[in-house]
Amino acid sequence: MIQASPLLIAQITDIHLFGNTSQELLGLPTAKSFHAVLERLQKLFPQPDLLLLTGDLSQDETPESYQYLQDLLKPLGIPTYWLPGNHDQPLVMEQVLNQAPISPQKSFSAGGWQFLLLNSAVSGCVQGQLSPESLDWLNLQLEQTRERPTLISFHHPPFAVNSDWLDRIFLQNAEELFAVIDRHPQVRLVVFGHIHQEFSLSRDGVHYLGCPSTCFQFMPESEKFGLDNTEPGFRLINLYPDGSFQTTVERVAFAHQLDTAALGY
Repeated sequence: MIQASPLLIAQITDIHLFGNTSQELLGLPTAKSFHAVLERLQKLFPQPDLLLLTGDLSQDETPESYQYLQDLLKPLGIPTYWLPGNHDQPLVMEQVLNQAPISPQKSFSAGGWQFLLLNSAVSGCVQGQLSPESLDWLNLQLEQTRERPTLISFHHPPFAVNSDWLDRIFLQNAEELFAVIDRHPQVRLVVFGHIHQEFSLSRDGVHYLGCPSTCFQFMPESEKFGLDNTEPGFRLINLYPDGSFQTTVERVAFAHQLDTAALGY
């Protein structure tokens, strides 16, 4: 039976901001599409209890891009946690994204759940990898929080998504991750970004969720790089104290002419 009073999480991912807020990526002004997402977010009732930013927050890795992000999120007053993607610069993020309500914490609890955030980005690479140190840290954290249902998050998907080009740049050592997760039955959810599309898959009682980007979307099940005309979006997740959850994807109206001839970015 689903309990009352869930914790409402909004997952926001792949924003791809620039220090120059008028700059476009693949023909799309990423700052404007993010503004549209935030406007939709602010109209939600109830408001999210927590924002989870799952990587590629910047495109140019500049302090200015992260400062712009912080300036937009701070007035919302919603506790916000982040992790890096392959287009981010973790050291710069730590220097900028650290003013309340934005927190650099990677292990925290809320609503009866434990949250564990990992860095799957590898410097100079598009594909992802979890370091041995990260996996050891994850295992230790899970051993210390056995009594709470747990959500794990990182940037790269640990599964192929049936798109040839994306399936070459996903998490390269997913089996090592699964070996840790399989030892800890309190893990209920794993959420990630990177694929710019909705995704859902269950494995051994754990649900794995991908999320639309706040800017352009990738064409699903595509052999090569391609853009989809689907609107930007974010994911809402209601977490209940008994470890159950409900989730929906919210799409946001934002019309713009994409560079559909692009071969990558």
